[in-house]
Amino acid sequence: MNKEHEEVQSESDIIRGDVLESIFCHVPLIHLVPVFHLSKSWNRALFSSLRHFNKPKPWLIVHSQTSRPPYTTASSSVAYDPRSNLWLRINHHPPVEYVSDLRSSNSTLLYMLSISKFSFSFDPLRLTWHQADPPLVWRTDPVVAMLDRRYIVVAGGACDFEDDPLSVEIYDLETRKWDTCESMPAIFEHSAASMWLSIAANKKTLYAMEQASGITCSFDPISRIWFGPFDLRHDPNIYFSVIGISGDNLIMLGLLGNSENVKDIKIWELKGESLELFKEIGAMPKELVEKLKGEHASLSSIKVSLMGDVLYIYNPEEPQELVVCEIDGRRRVSRWGSLKNATLNDGGRVTERAVLTCADVSLGDLRKAMKSGKGSFNTVNNGILQ
Repeated sequence: MNKEHEEVQSESDIIRGDVLESIFCHVPLIHLVPVFHLSKSWNRALFSSLRHFNKPKPWLIVHSQTSRPPYTTASSSVAYDPRSNLWLRINHHPPVEYVSDLRSSNSTLLYMLSISKFSFSFDPLRLTWHQADPPLVWRTDPVVAMLDRRYIVVAGGACDFEDDPLSVEIYDLETRKWDTCESMPAIFEHSAASMWLSIAANKKTLYAMEQASGITCSFDPISRIWFGPFDLRHDPNIYFSVIGISGDNLIMLGLLGNSENVKDIKIWELKGESLELFKEIGAMPKELVEKLKGEHASLSSIKVSLMGDVLYIYNPEEPQELVVCEIDGRRRVSRWGSLKNATLNDGGRVTERAVLTCADVSLGDLRKAMKSGKGSFNTVNNGILQ
């Protein structure tokens, strides 16, 4: 009798778990945090749902800073969670201390650099900020990237005529010290600033590409040596390009044609010692190219913020609309979509400058933010993926 009762009870648990998994698939990630405090069976169903069904996807986070004195950094940022198809406001407690202009050379590291301080954040929600002495060479628009969550490379952007404009320094998070390295290649002599270069970094390598020419060099933070240059313009029709890391692979997005007549926007995966192996993995639908243009007839450049296999592409001159694409396990673009920028739709705050980053945000990250009191969240009622 007891055995039969245990079997019936076990079957009941399985059915209840299946039902819970289905329910959790439709609940926004932020609203799943309270499940942590319920029963073990609910926790099992929750993590099974997140692992096998509606998996978390990288968030787009838009950080704001006023563009007029006193240049304060906003006490909140706005994030898009693609799993939940929802915009959220992330409230910072306390607000981020202003140091200088808020910047990000690639998708993962957010920083502020002044003549007296280097302030940076790399946790998923950008709620924890680290302070360090500034680099030895004063720079106004350097390339800045983090590798292996230990090294921060700061390159180029020097403004003093007495300093090498191509100088490179590395900050070691373990020793909390700066070291000088081999300078950037001379081919970047006239473009050694973040406004001219596209940056991508994985655990072992930093890539810097001249957006206008496609000329690319790579940097190894262990040997502290630059390699290249490599010419990534395999198609002469490309007139502007940017790079990023998807998974462990370097990818390139290229505009083809000219700024007055954009024929295509394509994505390639690059491999090989000299990045000579190109594989086209997707082409943006024409209607989304038109959305990127906005009210202008031309498209001179694009920017991309990405993490894992999700890319957020936008026109820096018309940031009202973002294009979202996802790359599947076969390394092909499996989904395209468009997204209204909620930070502009929410009152059109023209006095603020925005910096976009991307992050893998887990249920644990949300729980930690709430438990520590550093972050709180509320939804924004616009900007739904179409």
